[in-house]
Amino acid sequence: MHQEDVVPIDHPQPIGIFPLPAGYLVLPAVGSAAQHAWTAADETLAKECLAKLMAGHVPERMPEPWRFFADALEGKLDEARARLEADPSPVARYNRFILQADAETYLLLQAQLTGELRIMLDVAAFTMGYAADPAAATDASGEVAAAALMAKAAYHLERNENEPAIRALTEAVQRAEPVSPLFAAQLYLSLAAAHRANGGAGAYAVTLYRRALSVLEPSNLLEVRGEAWLNLGMLYQELAGNQREPLLEAARCYLSALRLFEKERHPEAYALGHMNLALTYLATPMQEARDQLRMAVAVQSLREALKVFHQESHPELWATAQLNLANALQYLPSSHPEENLIEAVQLYEEILNVRRSDHDPLGYARVLANQANALAHLGILSHAQTKLGEAAALFEKFGEVDAAETARSMLQEIAEQLLVSSQPAA
Repeated sequence: MHQEDVVPIDHPQPIGIFPLPAGYLVLPAVGSAAQHAWTAADETLAKECLAKLMAGHVPERMPEPWRFFADALEGKLDEARARLEADPSPVARYNRFILQADAETYLLLQAQLTGELRIMLDVAAFTMGYAADPAAATDASGEVAAAALMAKAAYHLERNENEPAIRALTEAVQRAEPVSPLFAAQLYLSLAAAHRANGGAGAYAVTLYRRALSVLEPSNLLEVRGEAWLNLGMLYQELAGNQREPLLEAARCYLSALRLFEKERHPEAYALGHMNLALTYLATPMQEARDQLRMAVAVQSLREALKVFHQESHPELWATAQLNLANALQYLPSSHPEENLIEAVQLYEEILNVRRSDHDPLGYARVLANQANALAHLGILSHAQTKLGEAAALFEKFGEVDAAETARSMLQEIAEQLLVSSQPAA
């Protein structure tokens, strides 16, 4: 078993642009020896296809020696591998590994591949769990070097070593940007996430997200763009506190994400976008007439989220959406407030049926208090009194003094109303 002569990789390559496994595949050089001979038409078509791939678009037609890549983009991995089966070239052997990896093949190819192809092999093997350490980027250039540095960053992030990860990602961006702006844009997203994890760099992370999105917007990478808008929205939400403008900017980001996510194709991202949009609108200080409309949008978005987040499949997210919907219904300006209050009481009851007071006593108590408030507004005072008494006891037991005082004050008001209602009419 011997190593091949160094087989250079043609640059640029669409490495890192598309989801795996296609994101690690290497296109054979135009005119290279392959299972399918290159025709003059193939060579012309290859230039057009490469330009589209580098811009994040999937070509309608690809030259025959690159059809395996088209199959991989469509998720037809068996068909992609079959197209490469009879091709003995190093690039084809590498691509077969990417499409169907195993430890034995990795060891075999380690002994055979050289140069940038070997570096990409080690990057892929690290990503797939066949190698403990990432590849060195010493002898690589452009997008191959960036892929190796991205793997190095992942290695550090797995060990909570944020600073070395940030340095690796920063260098990866510098290597990728001149040859593959879309790969660099996705590295900017990873760099923004690393800065967020490192703390104290929120404004800079916003800049990184914006820079990435400015490059990604013309592309057809819908999931990448949607996730970027979603993460930018969450970052604005984290930074906002109670400030109105950053909260509204977060909402604009979520709306941008929801224009890209479909419930059928991206159910969890779709539901999360709707829930975060709702929470943002509900947290925005009300200053103008349009804010009442935003509350109605928040209620509708929470209903959309609950079409995906079910108690059985997403218990925590279901409880969050359910609770916020119930809270919003209590205060939603409406021509039928009683119906909203009745629905809120039912939503709270569904939460109480699955939450245990011994597991999360304070959370349980807050749901009880909110439900009691809705019951009181409906005039169901004795039931509200029972619920609120239980909530007050839990608040006192676990040291929530302010919440306990509020609950006791409400109990006093209910007791007074019950006393008045029990008096015979004069």
